[in-house]
Amino acid sequence: MATLEDPLEIGGCELPNRLYRAPLLECAGNGPDAVETLIDDLEPAAASGVGLICQGATIVRGEGGCAAPGMTRVNDPAFVSRLSELTDRIHDHGSRIFVQLEHGGLRSMETWHAEFREEHPDLEQLAVSRPPWQLRALDRAGFLHYDPHVLSTEEVYDLAADFGRAAAYTADAGYDGIHLSGANMGIVQQFLSPFYNRREDEFGGSPENRLRFLQVVHDEIRERAGDVPLMTKVPAETPAPPIVRRKISLTDGVEISRRLERIGYDAVVPVQTSVTWDMSIVRGEYPERAWENEAMQEGYATAFGGRWRTRLVAAANRVQSLQYTLEGPWNEDFCRRVRDQVSIPVLAEGGIRERAEMDRLLGEGSADTNPACDMVGMARPFYAEPRLGARLLELEGSLEQTRRTENARVLCESCNNCTVPQVTGAPGICRTPSVLRERGELEKAGAYDRSDSA
Repeated sequence: MATLEDPLEIGGCELPNRLYRAPLLECAGNGPDAVETLIDDLEPAAASGVGLICQGATIVRGEGGCAAPGMTRVNDPAFVSRLSELTDRIHDHGSRIFVQLEHGGLRSMETWHAEFREEHPDLEQLAVSRPPWQLRALDRAGFLHYDPHVLSTEEVYDLAADFGRAAAYTADAGYDGIHLSGANMGIVQQFLSPFYNRREDEFGGSPENRLRFLQVVHDEIRERAGDVPLMTKVPAETPAPPIVRRKISLTDGVEISRRLERIGYDAVVPVQTSVTWDMSIVRGEYPERAWENEAMQEGYATAFGGRWRTRLVAAANRVQSLQYTLEGPWNEDFCRRVRDQVSIPVLAEGGIRERAEMDRLLGEGSADTNPACDMVGMARPFYAEPRLGARLLELEGSLEQTRRTENARVLCESCNNCTVPQVTGAPGICRTPSVLRERGELEKAGAYDRSDSA
């Protein structure tokens, strides 16, 4: 059975170990400091020995499609070419970097961000189909704003081509692979989901037709970017509220993964996610510190359209924190079911917090149970400890080979105080004093140092 330190190959790309930094919001944008911001965010994980860095979702078009402020767009080859400085820095440490490609569709900022809508009054959301009645009800109630443009068949092919072009630009800039954002309510999930997809053309109806968009995206990427490694998240909409009857089940998600392997995808990341933006994605504690931060109130009001709307969103956040408890790793069963049915690598993320959990998921020391995955990842813990890999991996060049034990655990408390401020455009950083104090103590003790790091 594999260990965390063992290498892994994805689509011909050799990864030095099986720990990855899952996609996060870097809030780097496309301005003059964008590349340096990305380097500051992503290089520490590579320097700490993490085998694969997954850059957070980047948008394949020049306008619209951003789910949050500060997302980076990769539609402009001149800008993307500058990202070779980032990929070179990651490669200097022996790590590999994949870029996540995305379009938000109905989840885009033009749906929920009040100031963004005012500044872009003519910008429509791209939609797979007319929004479901549940979302239209929220529109009528004033909580969301929908002005959707339902894609024609020809426009679906055009959007897939944009994914292909972005993949080619990023591959030319030195990225080692492409990671499609196939979940978290982005447009790929909207094509896959019977909740969103009510189309009557070749991209709707049967499960095979709902998968066709990922087939066309695959073909576009292969035509434009060659054999670059390609993986995607695969959603199961099990956390969706009971009012949602049409959704992707775990069984559906396993079948989607099997078909993706036949299409030619090189790896999959099975995740359980709802049909709306909620805490099924970032499970854990209610972020009281973030919501009560007086310095953030103006930004929240700007984003949500006023103080009372902010209080309503915070109240919904509190209810969801009770519904979606951490109880990680929450994608384990889904990953295990998929891995039993495919031969391509399966990556697991979602609530993984201990080295012992990682070993168990990879099957280390277990002769009776098949591994749940081939690689394990975390997201929010890297906000808390940017150089986290040094504490979890036994690596050549580590200054303290014995520091990794079966009891090694991340500092992240899953409090979510890092995530809520991002609606204002604030960077994704840990803001929890107890975690920052402990990280400072570990830094002083040299816990994150490696003798061969830059």
